[in-house]
Amino acid sequence: MANRGCFKHNRLEQNRKARRNQPAPEVWPEVERAECLARGAALKWASGVFCRPEHLERLSQYRKRESQRTASVHTRLKSMVQSYLEGVGWGLEQLREARTELREVSRDLKKAGLESDQNTEGGRSLERLREVSANHSQLLTAVSNLPRLYSVRSMVMETERLVESRRLLEAHAKLMDLEYLQDDILWQLNKAAGGALSTEDQEVVAKYFSGVRHLVDALGKELWAVVSSALALARQNPTPFVSAVRIVEREEALDQTLLEERGGGGGNSRPLPPGRPRCWRACFFKVLEEAVAARFRSVSYLHTRGPGLAGHLSALQHGIMADLATVRHLLEHCVPQQYKLTGAYLRASHRCLHAHLTQVSSWDLESGEIFAVLNWVLHIYNSPDMMGHPELVTEMEREELRPLISTEGLEQLQSKYVQSVRKSVSEWMHKALQVELQDWQRDQEPDTDHEGFYQTSLPTIITQMLEENARVALMIGESLRDQTIQMGLYEMENLLNRFREALVEFGKEHRRDLSNSKNKFYLHYLLASISNCIILKKSTESLQQQQSSQSAGQFTRTPPNPLAALDRAVRRACRLVMDQLLLDLKPFLPGLLTRPWLAQGDPTPKLCRVLERHLELYLRVRPPCRQRLQEEAQWLMVVEYVRALMQKRLVCRSGEERRQLAQQMLQDDQLFREIFHSLEGEGSAPEVNPLALLPVLAEFIRLKDPNMLTLEVSGLAAKYPDISEEHVSVLLEIRGDVSRDIKGAVLDLLEQSAPPLPVGYRPIFTDILVPPSTMAFCLPTAKCA
Repeated sequence: MANRGCFKHNRLEQNRKARRNQPAPEVWPEVERAECLARGAALKWASGVFCRPEHLERLSQYRKRESQRTASVHTRLKSMVQSYLEGVGWGLEQLREARTELREVSRDLKKAGLESDQNTEGGRSLERLREVSANHSQLLTAVSNLPRLYSVRSMVMETERLVESRRLLEAHAKLMDLEYLQDDILWQLNKAAGGALSTEDQEVVAKYFSGVRHLVDALGKELWAVVSSALALARQNPTPFVSAVRIVEREEALDQTLLEERGGGGGNSRPLPPGRPRCWRACFFKVLEEAVAARFRSVSYLHTRGPGLAGHLSALQHGIMADLATVRHLLEHCVPQQYKLTGAYLRASHRCLHAHLTQVSSWDLESGEIFAVLNWVLHIYNSPDMMGHPELVTEMEREELRPLISTEGLEQLQSKYVQSVRKSVSEWMHKALQVELQDWQRDQEPDTDHEGFYQTSLPTIITQMLEENARVALMIGESLRDQTIQMGLYEMENLLNRFREALVEFGKEHRRDLSNSKNKFYLHYLLASISNCIILKKSTESLQQQQSSQSAGQFTRTPPNPLAALDRAVRRACRLVMDQLLLDLKPFLPGLLTRPWLAQGDPTPKLCRVLERHLELYLRVRPPCRQRLQEEAQWLMVVEYVRALMQKRLVCRSGEERRQLAQQMLQDDQLFREIFHSLEGEGSAPEVNPLALLPVLAEFIRLKDPNMLTLEVSGLAAKYPDISEEHVSVLLEIRGDVSRDIKGAVLDLLEQSAPPLPVGYRPIFTDILVPPSTMAFCLPTAKCA
């Protein structure tokens, strides 16, 4: 103990000397800076607190407070430094223990290294033994596999015999044994080679088992032959089909097992054998679809074009429904439930139909063929007789099949249908018009209907043709019906334009050869043409009413306007009828309002007979054109009568002649009224009756007092505002008793009070031209000048 105390005392002395010999500790710049900042802050604080002498009284209080604060800070610093020192001491102790343990571990590692070197030298002596053991293992494997290897060829031959005899299940069992042997040998060789089997060894095994690969192909060929003929086998003997399905399921299960083993990983996982996975279930459905396509091709295509297309589609319908019945009632029970064979057959047949109908739609089809395709696609295919069958509706909804023909394809087909029908309609209309033109040359009256009206075959042909096309198109849908009607209206308009041109040419031909007997019934056929137009108008209006309201905005072309073309044709025919009436009246018109006429009244009865004959023919025209012709005849007769008056063929020389002229005009007016009495009876008389003009003119001529002419002309101008000064001047000249002053006053009054033409007024004097007055030749005297 005494020695230990001396040693400790000496050690302390050495430490004191060492500290004295050590240089003064270096002061850190941060400490100096902190001290300066502290001093500056203290001075700033002291200068602020003791800025006045009286503040020094509290100096002792500030000093005591700051001393206490400083002592508190020193205490906290000492406590903190003490805790740091204790932590540092504990850390140093841990480091010492770690160093000791590292020394021990290092010694153990050196001993282990020495022992490992000694074992390596011993293992080298066992390398030869390891090689001998591996060779022995390979030889043992080869010896154990020799019997099976020798039996491979016989098994291959046996399996081939089973495949050829369609004993498919037995053949597949043999094939699975051969494949298992091949896979096992490959796995053993691969394991023996450390997982890196050489290519040469793989080729040797593949060559030895080459017959297995051929067996797989042969078995697959037989399987797919059975599957492709499943529909026929199901009705006779479904056993081969059931065997094929069982083999497919075995192969699918084996593929799944091998894939799961490979996906499991691990050092013992086998690689996939050659040719795996086979995916025979997918091949099953692919072969089924090819079989369905073959069934489609088996339907006779010899008479597909023309009328045979409808029969071809009907054969497809019956074939598909018969096959679906076989699948649902027979084959569906031969396969697992997850196959959903009916749905698979529906998909396959739908795809084949889609491809087939797409091909058919691309042909240059006629309208009947296009109708057959559209009707089959839009109505028959989804009807209860086919895919709309109650037992198939659920399957169809589950499969969510696309349309047999796309919307664009349907629109193209409908457009082709309309164009084809349009071509046919145009040809038929042209033929009908040619027949109509030939009928016009017949030497007999036109045919009459049950009401006695003239008509020809033209409107019946056109009406029946357009209505039949609309009815057939409606069987497809309203859209096609509207397009067909629209097309028919376009063609109707074209026909009516050609019809009007034919009428014009008919009239020219008649005027060129008036003496030709073949034009004896010219007027009759003009009247028949007018009746035909009325029938066509009713047919056109009926077709327009059949169109749906939505079809108005579907056509980019200018809408057809056959009614306007009809009106133009009717106007032209009526004009030709009036021309013929004028032609028949012309021989008698020069005798009107002449002195022989005044004495005997001769031409008027002849004119009346011509009018009666024409009006009797007009009764063969359908209303309202019959009334229109009667009105036009009335206007024509009055205009020609007044035109004859304006010729000044008769100028009165006395009051008696004026009375006779007015009396004869009134008698002619009465004759005309008796002829045209039917107008008033049918309630279609015009608002301004032209016959009312003749009594007014007669009263104007019979007026005894010329001074009253001014009032009379005012009334005449009020009733007929289109009368001109020339007309009034001629009337005054016909009277023969009007002085120049009265004439000037009357004309001035007429010029000042010329009223505008009222709305709806039909001018009558505008069509009557006054011939120019012939001035007597005179010398250029001062009076004439």
